[in-house]
Amino acid sequence: MPKFAPASARLFTRLLALLAAMAMVTQPLAAQAQGLNVLRDAETEALLQDMIDPLAEAAGLGEGAVDVVLLSDTTINAFVAGGQRVYIYSGLLLEAEDAGEVQGVLAHELGHITGGHINRYSEGAGNATRITLLSALLAAAAAFAGGGDAAMGILAAGQQAALGSFLAFSRTQEASADAAGARYLSEAGISGRGSLRFFERLENMEFRRGISQNNDREYGRTHPLSGNRIARLQEDYIVDPAWDTPTDPDLQERFERVQAKLYGYLAPPERVLTAYPTDRTDVPSRYARAYAYHRDALMEQSLAEVDALLALEPQNPYFLELKGQVLLESGRVNEALPPLREATRLTQSTPLIASMLGHALLATDDRANLPEAERVLRAALGRDRENPFAWYQLGAVYQLLGDTPRARLASAEQQILSGNPQGALMNASAAEQALPVGSPDWIRAQDVQLQARAQLERMAERN
Repeated sequence: MPKFAPASARLFTRLLALLAAMAMVTQPLAAQAQGLNVLRDAETEALLQDMIDPLAEAAGLGEGAVDVVLLSDTTINAFVAGGQRVYIYSGLLLEAEDAGEVQGVLAHELGHITGGHINRYSEGAGNATRITLLSALLAAAAAFAGGGDAAMGILAAGQQAALGSFLAFSRTQEASADAAGARYLSEAGISGRGSLRFFERLENMEFRRGISQNNDREYGRTHPLSGNRIARLQEDYIVDPAWDTPTDPDLQERFERVQAKLYGYLAPPERVLTAYPTDRTDVPSRYARAYAYHRDALMEQSLAEVDALLALEPQNPYFLELKGQVLLESGRVNEALPPLREATRLTQSTPLIASMLGHALLATDDRANLPEAERVLRAALGRDRENPFAWYQLGAVYQLLGDTPRARLASAEQQILSGNPQGALMNASAAEQALPVGSPDWIRAQDVQLQARAQLERMAERN
């Protein structure tokens, strides 16, 4: 066994750390979405879907083909993580001043999807890994020959080359997504002004953070400098026929409402009342205050704001939903049923609203309401099976009805979505044993077991 000099020992310590880091880099980007708090709201999801659908159509993906998931995070950003799903941070929605800015970001993220950039991510990481491994082998050879200092130099140069290769690959993907996004905006007849405003916002943030706009510094970044992106995109945008097209007024009005309710839900109540003072009686202001009062347990003030909104728009399902929610969460369960029923009817059983109605029906502790609760919850899950809250409520309904096998199956569905594969496996197995052989629920119990085992295997591999 050769004996290594201290420099060589340090070399191999660094080598092990570097290889571990590279292994982390090559993990799927979907992991970025794990552990983040997903915000679900029927009105917000409908707005985001209507924002992205014309862009998805222009990209050749088709209306409804791409989902948008809202995450509770102050970051002003968005990303894709495999599949046809865009993740957008609440910070971006709160910072934007115009619906067109958000559509500019969504168009860019669609560019990543259509360019297959997540699937090709391993290509860039793989090139960087190969450079790293080659430099590590050369460094190891130098170390064995007694050239510890030379080995350290080789390894450092290799690290720098690998990082440069990966960053250049990332910047190329970003530039490609920028160009594709501009094309989709144009084909959808949406002005690029919003896209430019968003990049200008990013550029101002870079200035405030002291990030140099010198082109010589761009090589050390995963994204091109915002100033460069603006210059490249502006040339295309200003000659586009849609350049002077204003933001759709209906979309802008809906955006301002969603922005206000999101701020009312997320920000401290005192800050909400500063941003939306009581002397303002427009819809966004009342919406924001209704949520702020509700979060501060000031139920009567919250209901007063909601009633003022309903006086303006009696058939607005989202105002009705909010009234039902405030009444339900203040213990006035029976009073919550009429607005929630109407909101469910008006939205044709939109899953999130229907599941709240199911919860309210269950909360009455009246067995006469159980058949209706089962019906509305099954309708909700028929349109959105990835709703653990609805599965939990349906399981409770089945348990009260004495249908233990289906209660166990509903619990298994809820647990597989909530990251508890062991509990899902146990409940799905018990459900399978008791359900009629060959029935749809019996088959589904087997499917859930397969999902649970696959999750457990992945967890074992990671450990």
